[in-house]
Amino acid sequence: MASYATASAADRFSLIRPDQQRDDFAEDVRRGLSGSPKTLPPKYFYDDLGSALFEAICHLPEYYVTRAEAEILGSAADDMVQSFGAPIRLIELGSGNSQKTRLLLDPLVSRQPTLEYVPIDVDGDLLSRTAETLLDLYPTLSIHGVASDFRRIDQLLAPIVAADPVPRNIVLFLGSTIGNLDPSDQDDLLGAIRRLMRGGDALLLGADRRKDKSIVEPAYDDALGVTAAFNLNILVRINAQLGGRFDLANFRHRAFFNETESRIEMHIASTIAQSIRIDALDMEIAFAAGETIHTENSYKFDDDAIDALARRTGFDVTRRWTDSRGLFADQLLVAKETAPLSSVD
Repeated sequence: MASYATASAADRFSLIRPDQQRDDFAEDVRRGLSGSPKTLPPKYFYDDLGSALFEAICHLPEYYVTRAEAEILGSAADDMVQSFGAPIRLIELGSGNSQKTRLLLDPLVSRQPTLEYVPIDVDGDLLSRTAETLLDLYPTLSIHGVASDFRRIDQLLAPIVAADPVPRNIVLFLGSTIGNLDPSDQDDLLGAIRRLMRGGDALLLGADRRKDKSIVEPAYDDALGVTAAFNLNILVRINAQLGGRFDLANFRHRAFFNETESRIEMHIASTIAQSIRIDALDMEIAFAAGETIHTENSYKFDDDAIDALARRTGFDVTRRWTDSRGLFADQLLVAKETAPLSSVD
């Protein structure tokens, strides 16, 4: 087998697309806007404009999430990597441009002769561009990208993991994406991750911590209105792709902390009673004044909630790192030797 140190970047990269991703946008819009209450899936925020707006959100003074986790990774990366052991295979869910991952790659590549990195993201083109950069930076790195929805991780990666076992698989799920899933979906995802793992493998899970609404609400309703534009852009997308007739002047962004559910809720509220036609769906959507479209949840966790989630899905929390203000936490969940019988399929 050729050494990764001498192999070309092309030899160290592969990208698989397990299936052709079906465009469900029209059907999801039809279903969501026909329901009561009205909803739209947050995955549709991320067209080109939506992705650019989210990148801007990450730089806002109110949006602490990105900075808090970057602080954790910047200060604790060596400690995290030491807790992983060596050698490992590194798997990442929702990898994006792998920017934060690089803080872990630096110490990882110094601990083992070669490192296999398996990023999973719906954007195959982004995976390819990111791989080109990383392979230049890390000559001993190989990348096997998977362009798909990460919620199918146990089906997607079982052949890869079985074909080339290593002493330990480490799965990264950084950011606060776990909070965008409803509780049953949180269990489903961690259960799927656990089914992929052997006992002793581990998950590094990022989670936004519960805090006073005076901190968390402005993070989702900033003074510049960038988050409002990000939220309302989903209506722009419906107009552009489905012939929607939404007049954005008659809708506004609404975000608030639901104390009972421990989550931020994002909504788009109709400011007047109105009826909106969507040509491609051949339907009219009636809105009462003040009626909303629920677009996203972002759950906030205390340590007990994360510990309980881990126990339900076959993990033990063995380490926890927080930023200096205690706003965010990355925690290491180690797979128990026996998966729980209650794991959700």
